[in-house]
Amino acid sequence: MPTTQRMSHEPRRVLLLGGTIEGRRLAGALSEMADVDVTTSLAGRVSDPAKLPGPVRVGGFGGVNGLMAHLLADKIDAVIDATHPFAAEMTHNAAKACSVLGVPLVRVDRPAWTQRPADRWHEVDTVAEAAATADRLGSRLFVTTGRQEASAFAEVRAYCLLRSVEPPEPPLPANHEILLDKGPFAVAEELALLKAKAIDVIVTKNSGGGATIAKIWAARELGLPVVIVRRPPLPEGLTCVPDPEGAIEWVHELIAAAPGA
Repeated sequence: MPTTQRMSHEPRRVLLLGGTIEGRRLAGALSEMADVDVTTSLAGRVSDPAKLPGPVRVGGFGGVNGLMAHLLADKIDAVIDATHPFAAEMTHNAAKACSVLGVPLVRVDRPAWTQRPADRWHEVDTVAEAAATADRLGSRLFVTTGRQEASAFAEVRAYCLLRSVEPPEPPLPANHEILLDKGPFAVAEELALLKAKAIDVIVTKNSGGGATIAKIWAARELGLPVVIVRRPPLPEGLTCVPDPEGAIEWVHELIAAAPGA
């Protein structure tokens, strides 16, 4: 089912799947391009998101079919997926919808953090595995896996310092403390926090990027074990770039290749 053809001199209509630092940077850069008409889509998981330039829609699409309907209704020419590395459902839905409709799609896939020889990493595939592993390793956990999966720690015996942007969703561990905060974080701040709370295990997802890497550096300095959840696999054949600059270049190439450009 092809998308509606547009005249080459009309602005390209781009749907930006955002909610990340990369998404915010792209929204700003794309909104300044005269030949691009960008709308940013946010999942709505944060109650007070940062203000973005240009049109913003909030909420899900209703699966693959709902996203396809939106792409057709809004005559979208291209999609940029700048969602979180663990927003696997949205990424797979976007890949399927764009493949069926023939809409160009690029994924901004920030590089994952990499383990160093002295790091004490315990890599797992799920947050539930992370909770069980951390509970065996220590008695005071620093948990930064996000508010939606805090319930995976409900049965752990250890104390849990739960840090998230929004209040975590119950059920929660019996012995817990909630810290509402958002990055970027500094190494000195993370070190002070870990020492003040006597943390002996850090639990996180391999989100990559620089905004929250400070806890990884702090763990290295203190020699603490880190239980880290591996990223979910990406759809096969998905075009990826490592940063917003790569996505901007992709958009420029798309425009240059359009008929009559």
